[in-house]
Amino acid sequence: MSIQWFPGHMNAARKEAAKTMEVIDVVVEVLDARIPNASCNPLIEELRLTRQRPSLKVLNKADLADPAVTQAWLDLYNRQPGVSAVALSCHHAGDAAKLPQLCQPLAPHRNSSAKPLRMLIMGVPNVGKSTLMNQLLKRRVARVGDEPAVTKVQQRHKLNDHMAITDSPGLLWGTIKDPHVGLLLATVNAIGHKVVDDEAVAEFLAVILLARYPARLTARYGFAVEGLTSTGVIDAIGKKRGCLLTRSGGGIDRDKAARILLSDYRNGTLGRTSLETPAG
Repeated sequence: MSIQWFPGHMNAARKEAAKTMEVIDVVVEVLDARIPNASCNPLIEELRLTRQRPSLKVLNKADLADPAVTQAWLDLYNRQPGVSAVALSCHHAGDAAKLPQLCQPLAPHRNSSAKPLRMLIMGVPNVGKSTLMNQLLKRRVARVGDEPAVTKVQQRHKLNDHMAITDSPGLLWGTIKDPHVGLLLATVNAIGHKVVDDEAVAEFLAVILLARYPARLTARYGFAVEGLTSTGVIDAIGKKRGCLLTRSGGGIDRDKAARILLSDYRNGTLGRTSLETPAG
């Protein structure tokens, strides 16, 4: 299942980002801590490497991810040349405030009013860039929503006399050919819901939860998971939550049950879980 979701503003955003990359010093790439690799846009990596720009990789929403897995990702990224990595939550003002000082060592020659440090914040849709910007600037400068593609144009903000940051729209690549990557992005709501099937995404999520965090399903929904398939998980949630199709003799409304699982995962109700690890 390749996914094609590339709203018109993203094409303009890609061209604008390429131009802005010429005049900035550090790329702040915001990733979803639950899927750091899948939420790492190869277009962003290509742009920054072409211009030889260092990167601060921000594993955002770390409060929703498995802390041990997050640490493994940080260890991996911090070993890469020209890269520094940090895990944080965009909802914590104190975490956001750390970003400029974390960027400074990546461009030590830019630290004065004559040569201000210029940062560009980038990432795929719905990783929390706008919330991070609002916390960093201590005012509402970017629209925030739980749907992807809220920010549509670049915005430059002066932090102080020797630092400035540019916010850019969420940027995906044109066709996501790897079905696994596409489903991971859909699971964390980084892709418009109209181009994916909630039931298929929920079953994909259920496979991972059964393998890595089965106790979370039992604790949340009150059923034993032994012997259950991903399809069985959706059915069991439907039964527990009374998701019935009244027009078909009381059958299970699998779409509604799927949306319950996805919502519980996305808002952290299922606990701190990661969907991918550096080992695969």
